[in-house]
Amino acid sequence: MKPIRVLLVDDHAILREGIRYLLSASGEVEVVGEAQDGLEALEMVEQLKPDAVLMDIAMPRMNGIEATKELKKRHPDLPVLILSMYDSEEYVLPILRAGAAGYVLKRAAAQELVSALKAVTSGQVILHPDVARTVMDNLQAQGGSAPAPSPEPRSTSAAHAQLEQLTEREREVLTLIAHGLTNQQIAEKLFISIKTVQAHRANLMEKLDLHDAVELTKFAIKTGLISLDEI
Repeated sequence: MKPIRVLLVDDHAILREGIRYLLSASGEVEVVGEAQDGLEALEMVEQLKPDAVLMDIAMPRMNGIEATKELKKRHPDLPVLILSMYDSEEYVLPILRAGAAGYVLKRAAAQELVSALKAVTSGQVILHPDVARTVMDNLQAQGGSAPAPSPEPRSTSAAHAQLEQLTEREREVLTLIAHGLTNQQIAEKLFISIKTVQAHRANLMEKLDLHDAVELTKFAIKTGLISLDEI
């Protein structure tokens, strides 16, 4: 398989050098360019056409939040993976609202970062466990509402009616998605192919009119498929 072509965006040159070395050593990722802030990242994306952007948040001129918003406007299908030292609500929620496909902490191991890049480039949403807990705490504080703007919430009865329309296998996949499993992990657990998992995920989003793993998790909590304590 061809390596994932990544644009690395961070204002610390030494850190960029270290991340480039770790990613390149994996043999699965190629850092095709480096930007020191959001503005430079916007320009380089146009030139390099990367498969994904690995983005810091706190940067001069244009921070990661604003850069992610603009990137998603220009390139809706380009996944942006956040790599940050911060796991607090003030950073996590705005960047997810901006359209980031994942959030990994800088204390993560190199292989975790590689796995996260593979996940977001295959259409998944990936969150470091500490970041996921921040999101879930926010969901709980909001009574189960998503941190990002969304259409008017469905009533519980309407959500249960939608749940009844799902097949048993779709419910299983939905539950595992809500528990944070990747497509690969779901495939292994249910003894099915990754393509089958992807098909079930697509069917779930279409049937439920939901658009990402966060919204699917919210639905699973609302309908009682899982509880916050399980996540």
